[in-house]
Amino acid sequence: MAPKFNARVDRVLSARNSLVCVGLDPDPTLMPKTVRRLGPGPQLERFLGGVIQSTYPHAAAYKMQLGSYLQYGPKGLEVLAKLPKVIGPTRLRILDMKSNDIPNVMRMWRDGAFRGFGFDAVTVTPWLGWETLEPFLADPAHGIFVVAHSTNPGALDFQEIPTPRGPLWLAVVGEARRLAHAHGNVGVVIGATFADAFHHARATLGNGIPILVPGIGAQGGSLATAVREGVDARGRALIVNASRSILYASSGADWKKAAGAEAERLKVQINQLRAGLRTA
Repeated sequence: MAPKFNARVDRVLSARNSLVCVGLDPDPTLMPKTVRRLGPGPQLERFLGGVIQSTYPHAAAYKMQLGSYLQYGPKGLEVLAKLPKVIGPTRLRILDMKSNDIPNVMRMWRDGAFRGFGFDAVTVTPWLGWETLEPFLADPAHGIFVVAHSTNPGALDFQEIPTPRGPLWLAVVGEARRLAHAHGNVGVVIGATFADAFHHARATLGNGIPILVPGIGAQGGSLATAVREGVDARGRALIVNASRSILYASSGADWKKAAGAEAERLKVQINQLRAGLRTA
């Protein structure tokens, strides 16, 4: 019997001694000059393959934003389909699609992402109702990260609406906690640009329920706060995603080496923050 997803997250983070997630979000306008002149398929394969190779020793996870591949059309989806095999099972492979629909459609999303493409987890939203996530809950070996507080300024429009359980985003975290304890495969997304959210999120979730953190790096989120307030009592259960700051650390001929160096720098910085918590 396959282990439940949240237990696997903890094992991977521990084995890799890393909380780093590399966001494989290709942007043709930011590609290194030596790669940009290639056609869409070769461009993606060369660039993403190089980034994976250089960051692999430092990463515990990779996250792929679906929209980044749709912009390339069929070639983009062809490359996306190859990436889970390229990365392999020793790292977490997350498809960032933020989907939500009626349960029958969500079942199709689940089967496509997990069985068709080979991802380990996906991002979802709960806005059509919690019953829409039931198809994913029935597959505890694979995970979902429920978007609670996103990174964009417009997150305040809805996510901070007051409810009897606190702001709406925190009510979402509370329900995610219940589902995680019941099924073992639910985490949440908390954007690093809203640093105050991490203390409340971790206090609600307790130990072992993972938080996926976008917004570090180019978006300017607070890494120190995310780590200090977001890790659980074991110093884990936090997956820190960085995309542009790693992928496009250099636009020159050294782009691959620069991506690896930035991933290593982030890993070291996070581990120093975690070490400070353990010795405090």
